[in-house]
Formats: sequence, structure tokens, C-alpha cells
Amino acid sequence: MAKALTVKFIEAIKPDTLRKEIPDGGMPGLYLVVQPKREKDGKQLPPSLSWAIRYRMAQRARKMTIGPFPLYGLAEAREAASKALRAVSEGRDPGEEKLLAKVARSNDDDQVGAVLNEFIKRHVEAKTRESSAKETKRLIDVEIRPKWKSRHIRSITRRDCISLLDDLVDRGVGTTANRVHSVLRKFFNWCLERDVVTASPMANVKAPSTEVSRDRVLSHNEIRLLWQAASKIGWPFGPAVQLLLITGQRRDEIAASGRSEFILEGKHPDWTIPKERSKNGIAHTVPLAPAAVEILSSLPVIEGEADLMFTTTGETPISGFSRAKDALDEEMIAIARKEAAERGDDPEAVQLAPWRFHDLRRTCASGMAALGFPVHVVEAALNHRSGAIKGVAAVYIRHDFLDEKRRALSAWASQLQEIVGKNESGTNIVRLAV
Repeated sequence: MAKALTVKFIEAIKPDTLRKEIPDGGMPGLYLVVQPKREKDGKQLPPSLSWAIRYRMAQRARKMTIGPFPLYGLAEAREAASKALRAVSEGRDPGEEKLLAKVARSNDDDQVGAVLNEFIKRHVEAKTRESSAKETKRLIDVEIRPKWKSRHIRSITRRDCISLLDDLVDRGVGTTANRVHSVLRKFFNWCLERDVVTASPMANVKAPSTEVSRDRVLSHNEIRLLWQAASKIGWPFGPAVQLLLITGQRRDEIAASGRSEFILEGKHPDWTIPKERSKNGIAHTVPLAPAAVEILSSLPVIEGEADLMFTTTGETPISGFSRAKDALDEEMIAIARKEAAERGDDPEAVQLAPWRFHDLRRTCASGMAALGFPVHVVEAALNHRSGAIKGVAAVYIRHDFLDEKRRALSAWASQLQEIVGKNESGTNIVRLAV
């Protein structure tokens, strides 16, 4: 059995006529390489010493040089060997990674960070709509780039990808893990198409988290509380949330809406969302009920080149919906507890069930369906494509159901009037004009 090397032993090594490797019993796999005798100008030079490790990868013996002694002392050599052998245990080849890293230093274009920049420029920004591109870039910058930015693109292994996704799941953000999984698949497929890599490390890597389809719909009492809370927090998120509930449109579509998209006067006011901003890339006309017109007409006009409906700067859409959601929750629970106290109930027993902004879109859709409007009309009102119209009909029907959408959304607005205008005892709280 090999003995553990010591600094004293290494420093006492004399030149020999043959090259030899001395194993270190203190770190299995680590060897001290002693080169044969060397002479210069008739003088014998000290022995040339260096460190290397031997390991097996894919049933084949491999060797990797660590560096020369004394630049790498005994402790440093053992630490480097430990890291390399740990990589082997994780299914990575440290010798190949070292070689690729060396190549990466001489060619920055093949570093992950540089390739991600090209992917964003040539695919994300060029071929996806603005809101999707923004989210993809956020996931890249927050979850992917910090982990791999200086590594060579071909050094990323399947194990690296799985570890990155597992870390997200362990943080309790399974949905984000699934979104990152999707981005990584697109990224490496794009790299494969452009011959940046020879194989995708994401091949056969499954989405790490099981997502349950949400079916959360706000109750009438929750709608009433939300409406009052939105009125309390006021501009800009209060009216934006009320429009989410009235129109059933997507949060980002409302937040980034331009004033030129709205026609608020005349017999049939409406809002046209251009295809560049709609999720499915199809321009969409939303008939506006009088309640929506009243809210939109009351909004302050913030001057700016962007001409946005919801803006505090005049140049960018409103942001910070997470903080707005917290403010709404606080107001909703405060209102509900005050009402409970007035009824003689325990206010501390009142709880608020978790909800999301997207649940308002589902609530609107469910409300129109409950009023008797068919699925294809509800989907048309929300600009949603689920395949309710299939086959030949899907190919040839190009009717936009504008009149049907107007009747459905107007009926839903009337239903909202009844909901938000009364509390549980039937007493009027607030009136919503329709």
C-alpha cells in the first residue's frame, strides 16, 4: 500500500535516469511525476516534479496533469485532485473540462455567456413576442447565466443541467424549474442547429416538476372584497385590477396598453390589442362595457412618447404587481375582518384563500359561461385558443364573434354590478356603473 507523501520526502527526491510516478497514499489517484536526469552546461539540474491524477471514465483509464511542484504544493495538489475526483463521481470528465476551459480562455465566443447573448439576439428577441422574450431573458439572467457564464459551451453536461433544475426544485420553485427546463431545451437545440454543440445535454431530460392545472375562481364575496380593496389602493393598480376582472384580458396586456388602442366614445366602445402584444400573436378586439369605459375615462393622463394608459413615468408601463397583490390582500382581509366584527363574529378567524391575478381571467370566463354563453364565445372574448372549434370549422371559420363577445362581456359586467354592489346581508356597499 502506498505511503502518504510528505513535503520533506518530496524535497529530498534526487534525479534518476528514468521517469517515474510516485503514488500518494494520502490521496488515492494522485501521483507525483519525477522526470529523468537533466543537465545544462555540464551541470546536473534539480529533478523536474509535477502532479497528475489517474481515474477511469466510461470504462477507460484517463490521466490529467494538475501542475508543477512547487507551484502546486502537496496540500494544493491534494485539493485539486479531490475536486477532480469529485467531478468523476458526478459523471464529469475533469480532464476534458480542463481542456475545454483552456480553449474557452482562448476563444471567448464559445463561453456560455457569449453563446447565450447570441441566442437572445438571434432567437429570443427575433422570433418571440416581447413579453415572452422579456421573461426568457429574465430566466437566463437570473437562473442560468450566473451558474455557467464562464464555462465552455461544450463542457455543459447532462448532469449539469439536471443539477441546475434540481436546485430550483429544492428551492421550492418547481414552476420556475419547468420554465428554465423549457428555455434550456430551446437553447441547446438552437446550439445544435448552429453546430455550436454536437449533442444537446438536455436530450431526454424531463421537466422536473409536475404542474397541477389551476381551477381557482373567486367567489362572489371574494370579488366584492377585491373590488373594494382595489378602490382603496387606487391608481395605478386599483383600476388596472378592476379592468382585469371586467374584461378578462391578460395582466401584461392591460399594463402595457396604449391610449391609441382604445375607442371610448360612440355606440360601441372597444379596445384593440395589436398582434405584437397579444399572447397568441393575433390582434384582438375587446368590446368595452360602460363600467370599463368609466374606469378608463377616469384615468390620469401621463404625458410621454410611449402614450401608455397605465404608466407613472410616461415612458414605461406600470410594474410591481407583486407588491400590489400584497396591498390588495391586506385591504381585503381588513375589510372582511371589519365586517366580521360588525356581525359579532371573531375577526381573527377570517382568512383569505390564496389567489393570483390570472385567477381573475378564469373568474371572468367562468362568469360568462355561468350566464349561458357558449365556450367558443367565451374563448373569443378572452382571445384564447383551446380547440373548441376543430377540424374543417377551425380552418374556414374566421368570424371574430364581435357582437357575441359584446353581449357576453356586457352581461358579465352587469353580473359584477350585482356582486360588488352588495355585501352578504344584502346592504349596498358600492355601486358599479354598467
